[in-house]
Amino acid sequence: MKFTKMHGIGNDYIYVDCMQGIGFDPEQTSIALSDRHFGVGSDGMILICPSDKADFRMRMFNADGSEGKMCGNGIRCFAKFVYCKGLTNKTVITIETLAGIKTAWLTVEKGDVTSVRVNMGSPELSPSLIPVLFDGDKMVNEAVEVGGKTWNVTAVSMGNPHCVTYVEDVESLDLEKIGPAFEHHEIFPERVNTEFVQPIDSATVKMRVWERGSGETWACGTGACAVAVASILNGVVKSDCVLVKLRGGDLSIEWDRETDTVFMTGPATFVYEGETDALAWVKDAR
Repeated sequence: MKFTKMHGIGNDYIYVDCMQGIGFDPEQTSIALSDRHFGVGSDGMILICPSDKADFRMRMFNADGSEGKMCGNGIRCFAKFVYCKGLTNKTVITIETLAGIKTAWLTVEKGDVTSVRVNMGSPELSPSLIPVLFDGDKMVNEAVEVGGKTWNVTAVSMGNPHCVTYVEDVESLDLEKIGPAFEHHEIFPERVNTEFVQPIDSATVKMRVWERGSGETWACGTGACAVAVASILNGVVKSDCVLVKLRGGDLSIEWDRETDTVFMTGPATFVYEGETDALAWVKDAR
């Protein structure tokens, strides 16, 4: 199995061209290859597949083998992959995901994709559709006890569930301890991605993220979108265009309130290519 390692501001995935079919178990292969000590090392695996609804179909698997509905950093790398590998010559492409069909606009300079802007769709605030167990019409700045402490949280879905909370200093947090407590909290029936956010100025925030199924990652595109929406709703920022600073780099997130559409713009980077026996990896992992 040939693969390509890519990252979107530090959120790294193993990409596999499956346009001719999938000849391996994606769940177990993602677990085996994502291991940073015995595998390739990544936050998960993304498959490039054909689609009868869009130009391509993206399947994304977390490091624990669970299939995710959407990945913001992953879809930017996906768009760069299909263009630079010659699977398309379009600079505007549609990508089918479990969170719906997304459109990506590629900025190309001298044959290379330098940035990708993605229509991430509308933020979902209805608790039942996020999902979060909450009686109101939306969960914004509500107190929740997690790990013996009260946190004020805002719940948003960007195709996957997010919980946003604000802190004075994101670097001082022990995410290895508090992250799992949020992820597996009883009010989130499908688990949750949690963003811990430090306001910087009227248009800038800094965040760390604990992703369900992967733990702390250097970046989360859907999480950055959720943070921008939550920060606007909570009055933390005064602009509909928010610069979100993550451990791996920066993302520009715009919430067009007229169309209720969130746009994400950021880079995508090739790391290296390789080849492995996926079946052997899975056997060894077991």
